[in-house]
Amino acid sequence: MGLVRKALEEHGLQGDLVVVADGETAIQLVEDLDAQLMECPNLAIIDLNLPRKSGRAVLERIRCTEICRAIPVVILSSSDVLQDRSDAERLGANRYVRKPSTLDEFLNLGAIFKATLSHSSH
Repeated sequence: MGLVRKALEEHGLQGDLVVVADGETAIQLVEDLDAQLMECPNLAIIDLNLPRKSGRAVLERIRCTEICRAIPVVILSSSDVLQDRSDAERLGANRYVRKPSTLDEFLNLGAIFKATLSHSSH
């Protein structure tokens, strides 16, 4: 996630970055958000292939919350399988981005995150 932080900084996006190691922890975080124990994030970046619970399950849980269902979600995945893209879209992801293979491409993800944030605030 250090590269995600760097990509965000490269494009002037600042704030707290909360990183969770697995889908089960992410779902617990979403439940805490729903219970208003924390503020909703401005953006969620989810990998589809999380251990313990899938990124699909996390996305589905986000979209079922009362409080945070409208936050923009970017799926960042190594998969380029059409079914994964379709599932992400069906479950309400705003963007689906294949993980880049070079550092420069990874840093350019900040522009995608920024555009997703800008688009959702209109």
